[in-house]
Amino acid sequence: MLAYFLRRLVGVVPTVVLVSMFVFALQQMLPGDPALALAGEERDPESIAYIREKYHLNEPIWIQYGYWIGGVLQGDLGISLRTNIPVTELLLQKLPVTAQLAVMAIAFALLIGIPMGVVSALKRGTPVDWLANVVALSGLSIPNFWLGVLLILLVSVKLGWLPASGYESPFDDPVQNLKTMIMPAFVLGSAIAATMMRHTRSAMLEVLKSDYVRTARAKGVRERLVVMRHAFRNALIPVVTIGTLQLGELLAGAVLTEQVFTIPGFGKQIVDAVFNRDYAVVQGVVLCSSLAFIVLNLIADMAYFILNPRIRV
Repeated sequence: MLAYFLRRLVGVVPTVVLVSMFVFALQQMLPGDPALALAGEERDPESIAYIREKYHLNEPIWIQYGYWIGGVLQGDLGISLRTNIPVTELLLQKLPVTAQLAVMAIAFALLIGIPMGVVSALKRGTPVDWLANVVALSGLSIPNFWLGVLLILLVSVKLGWLPASGYESPFDDPVQNLKTMIMPAFVLGSAIAATMMRHTRSAMLEVLKSDYVRTARAKGVRERLVVMRHAFRNALIPVVTIGTLQLGELLAGAVLTEQVFTIPGFGKQIVDAVFNRDYAVVQGVVLCSSLAFIVLNLIADMAYFILNPRIRV
């Protein structure tokens, strides 16, 4: 297992380097001059010259990249042009918010999507299967922001059960934190649950036709054991892929949902940074989101190793 992990880890290194180069090049292509933005409204020529020299803006792009990646390796992602706060500090403030939202959304998706997919596969061609497919297609078709607005009108405005927006830290008020996060997590999790259901159903239908499942049934193994021990475990492999990729997208920031529910996470942070041309923050958020995808894919590879014995050979 260690050798397999090390091989995967070595393969990740060039990906990380290419991602860092892409993130830096993306900032270079953005409109506007960072020196003029930092100089303020007066834009004194001496101040602009000082800023260009301080931040190495007069250097060739590959030298600027060298300075930037050197800072990144030391945990320095630059300074926010708008707030004058280190980007690393800003990201550490926003990451727990988005991480909590992502984990809760994935939890909703797993609790809803996987059981629906298994039941739909076992009841193929019945009204239960038809109903599950209708629910899944509805979850895929309804936009997150529209579902969020409907839930706010129904649950918050009409019924008054949950707050319509805002965020409370779990360390300050755990109960209020759950109240503010349940609706946005459900909104995000509903679409992922629909995807999970479709993939789980397809995987289960394929596995249930396999020879080893027929052999287990021929030996007189109880149907419950056949489904859970033989079929479900093998059907989890594509579900792991979908789950890790979806979690990576959520960690990258659920932009529309965070805007609708006014949650101060990565999504809201990057929208504000783009509108304010806060290039350092945009770079930091994109880089962290990309690294999250890479790490989660590495975790998915390790999960394959555990779930599928053939990979160990």
